[in-house]
Amino acid sequence: MDALKLISESSLRADAPQFEIGDTVKVHVKIREGERERIQIFEGTVIARKGSGVSETFTVRRLSFGVGIERVFPVHSPNVDKVEIVRHGRVRRAKLYYLRDRVGKAAKVKELIK
Repeated sequence: MDALKLISESSLRADAPQFEIGDTVKVHVKIREGERERIQIFEGTVIARKGSGVSETFTVRRLSFGVGIERVFPVHSPNVDKVEIVRHGRVRRAKLYYLRDRVGKAAKVKELIK
């Protein structure tokens, strides 16, 4: 068990992104298309964080042409190039699954003013 723990700790990224639930982020993801590799940006609101250590993930939700799209990204994945914080959100929940049922302005998260 200790060997697994050592391997998992060694594969953690030192530059892991620092963001909270409710933040609007731009996730830069590496996409492989045959031989070529490009970076695709997925912008949305962080609605959940799950797990710890190597298996930690976060869920980002956005609306595209009126349809809600959610993507789950591993925090320590080499395919996640970087995570930019666009704005900080003011929330009182750890999981924002209630945003799935909301439409229009009701689906927005208020901005946290620091």
